[in-house]
Amino acid sequence: MLSERRLEVLRAIVQDYVGTDEPVAVGSKALTERHRLGVSPATVRNDMAALEDEGYIAQPHTSAGRIPTDKGYRLFVDKLAGVKPMTAPERRAIQNFLDGAVDLDDVVARTVRLLAQLTRQVAVVQYPSLTRSTVRHVELLSLAPARVMLVLITDTGRVEQRMIDCPAPFGETSLADLRARLNSRVAGRRFADVPQLVQDLPDAFEAEDRGTVATVLSILLETLVEETEERLMIGGTANLTRFGHDFPLTIRPVLEALEEQVVLLKLLGEAGDSSMTVRIGHENAYEGLNSTSVVSVGYGSGGEAVAKLGVVGPTRMDYPGTMGAVRAVARYVGQILAES
Repeated sequence: MLSERRLEVLRAIVQDYVGTDEPVAVGSKALTERHRLGVSPATVRNDMAALEDEGYIAQPHTSAGRIPTDKGYRLFVDKLAGVKPMTAPERRAIQNFLDGAVDLDDVVARTVRLLAQLTRQVAVVQYPSLTRSTVRHVELLSLAPARVMLVLITDTGRVEQRMIDCPAPFGETSLADLRARLNSRVAGRRFADVPQLVQDLPDAFEAEDRGTVATVLSILLETLVEETEERLMIGGTANLTRFGHDFPLTIRPVLEALEEQVVLLKLLGEAGDSSMTVRIGHENAYEGLNSTSVVSVGYGSGGEAVAKLGVVGPTRMDYPGTMGAVRAVARYVGQILAES
């Protein structure tokens, strides 16, 4: 276990290193002057040597300066860094920006832009997963005697539409009956439960209508299956160009990784987990992202996460500020979904 003083020295090193526009190794004299550590530069040098021996900091070249390692950042995040709260004006700006969204696609697009602007990192937002969603309402609209539009609305505000060609004309009375029976069974229920809930529904109708009812149910179930594919949106990739010095060899592996949706979904983690996750450097399984950190959190309504959002940036990032921004945006997005 590190002593409190050495923890303070590590915190000071991380803060100084992250706070510079360009990465400059931090020396003991600068730490002593800026952070009022209450000890001499010689003592700080000894503490820095001990931190280096433990693998929390490293000496990139022969100068006296040190920089944090992945292990040092991890300790900083786990033990030394509080989440920086958003100011009242910042919270109002977030709410006002997101409140203007007109539908789910707009919510996701605005969230991506907002996160990228707030953190100056790459923002990644996962669409609410239908596998964790519930049915809010199923609407059936008659377009012609044998043509119906099915509209599926989820609890997250997602709307899916399908055109259905019925095997026979289907009257307004029968359509209204099907709509009512269908919603009484599936409204408020998880998608995974729907097939079992509607399997005997055709039996409730006259023989001449059962074919049409079965066709409508078939299209509904196909919609549930088709739309379970995970989707996400990414923005702010150009922000990485500000950190060229943080990717000393090349930024190309990072950009290639960001193009792989499967990689990004794994980075965000399981959508059902609402906790804040910070993966630093080599903790990211994908080799191309070993020079980056990923901060993510779940969002949703009713206390249950239906998807994840987060940011990707260099390991030399403002962790307290980034974590605060990601958490605040996730909270507001969850509120919007709950009210939609």
